[in-house]
Amino acid sequence: MVIGADPPDRLDKALARDVPADANLSRTRIARMLAEGAVRCDGLPVTDAKAAVAEGQVYHLRLDPPVALETVAQDMPLSVVWEDGDLIVIDKPAGLVVHPAPGSPDGTLVNALLAHCGDSLSGIGGARRPGIVHRIDKDTSGLLVVAKTDRAHQGLAAQFERHKVERHYLALCHGQPSAADPRLHGISGVEFEAGGILRVATQLARHKTDRQRQAVTSHGGRHAVTRVRVVEGFGTPPAAALIDCWLETGRTHQIRVHLAHLGHGLIGDPTYGGRRKLSVKAVGAAAAGAADAFPRQALHAATLGFVHPVTGQALSFESPVPEDMARLIDQLRDGAARA
Repeated sequence: MVIGADPPDRLDKALARDVPADANLSRTRIARMLAEGAVRCDGLPVTDAKAAVAEGQVYHLRLDPPVALETVAQDMPLSVVWEDGDLIVIDKPAGLVVHPAPGSPDGTLVNALLAHCGDSLSGIGGARRPGIVHRIDKDTSGLLVVAKTDRAHQGLAAQFERHKVERHYLALCHGQPSAADPRLHGISGVEFEAGGILRVATQLARHKTDRQRQAVTSHGGRHAVTRVRVVEGFGTPPAAALIDCWLETGRTHQIRVHLAHLGHGLIGDPTYGGRRKLSVKAVGAAAAGAADAFPRQALHAATLGFVHPVTGQALSFESPVPEDMARLIDQLRDGAARA
């Protein structure tokens, strides 16, 4: 490849700008190639990513075949909503971990995708693996998109970074967030928009004493924005509500933390939901008991929309409410009507 006119002031930036588009090389990948001696100029390896660069210089980049991961492919059932040569959209059931980690070394979505996709994975960052651009928690159900190629991975990651991906979640929370509640108006980061939409904008960081949790913080952390709209309330006054939450950002546990910040933690959430119980008077004993026994956070990734990173086609997918949440919604609705 040849460095073009007015190159950036350092080599990794110049290579990332001028490398042929069909090579699908990110700046991170190029930096790694430099460190590995896979970039040469005048027959000699160049390893300094910050090296000066000049127009017309010729560089040769060695692209090694994608290496196989140690992660084992496992034949597991998958609900595939969409698939082509560049990406795959999965409707994930609750209970399935997305990526191998300590405590979940296998039996994950990545293990299943390695088996399902096989040789159609052309390599992400030099490894033959699915490109995870976003995750949903183990006990959250619903839609997520995974890249099968480097070009799709880069394109999807850019859309997520620019907050261009549409993501709506359906959830069941304790109580009902309402603009008529003066308490909410006094909570930091909370404001109400037209149409009864509640906007929560805070900084999120790891909890000071429990590193497995996230927490709202006034110093440091990462900016997080969630919008909430009430779909249906259950009981008078509402003991619970079905809500539509959509993300402007996508931080770890964002919806769960923000709803807890509002005092409307999700039903079934063992980490952020607290020990709150529904009012038997409002929804009846059966529905209150069903909510108390719900085995996971009542959260479902229901809508996913993005632009196909290769074809430019606008794609949008919807996942129906899973059976366990649908059953609880019916119980709350019936209990409230009888109470």
